[in-house]
Amino acid sequence: MSAPVLEADGLCVALGARPVLDRVTLRLAPGCWTAIVGPNGAGKSTLLSTLAGLRPPAAGSLRLHGRPLTAWTPRERAMRIAWLGQHGEAEGDLAAREVVALGRLPHLGLLGAPGPRDEAIVDAVMRETECEAFAGRRLDALSGGERQRVLIARVLAVEAGVLLLDEPTTHLDAPHQRALLRSLRARAARGAAVATVLHDLGLALAADRLLVLVQGRVAADGPPADPTVREVLVHAFGGAIRILRVPDETAAAGGKEGGTPGRWIVVTGD
Repeated sequence: MSAPVLEADGLCVALGARPVLDRVTLRLAPGCWTAIVGPNGAGKSTLLSTLAGLRPPAAGSLRLHGRPLTAWTPRERAMRIAWLGQHGEAEGDLAAREVVALGRLPHLGLLGAPGPRDEAIVDAVMRETECEAFAGRRLDALSGGERQRVLIARVLAVEAGVLLLDEPTTHLDAPHQRALLRSLRARAARGAAVATVLHDLGLALAADRLLVLVQGRVAADGPPADPTVREVLVHAFGGAIRILRVPDETAAAGGKEGGTPGRWIVVTGD
């Protein structure tokens, strides 16, 4: 197991007088994709924004590469932690490619001019997210799914070692959801620490690890294959879901996808 790159110990966060996170401890290590799941109001988005350094905890500590998160300058943090909020923000009068290029700002600074490597990175992530066809269109002229792909490309353009994405599959159709999950898995395989908040449990079960939050506390933390993690997840949603293992069509045909002969799915109802 690799040493963690981002660590949280005993995080407590309150919004006004309402406690949201209660003594949350976790480690994000290179090479691992963690899906943060739980019912509405569990504190998932608050946890992710706190890990990104956007919300100071009332108690507890955060360390990036072993140093307190507050010891890093904002630019240093922005080079190492790439963040996508649940409601991604960008100026509507910018063209899609200009928005993606903003991901290089932590490396260039406000006055730095992009060089050939920066341009190549922007081109590469736009191909990866299939944004090339509308590179010159204004952001406010794009559909919800197109806009989301541009914002994801901006995050990927940072080339950060830690990726924190809150509901990144919002507005994406099924093919682009699968493409995004492949991208996140590929980045984890290349050494990134990836954490995503996902409401779609079927997608979350494809992650290496599930962190189940319930009422601001970690109820379970482990791989989807762990029966205890799955049991806690079902209980967290009041027994309204079931988690089943089904054969993977690729594996059934004698091939492999993701290295495992089958996948987890979520079904609702009795």
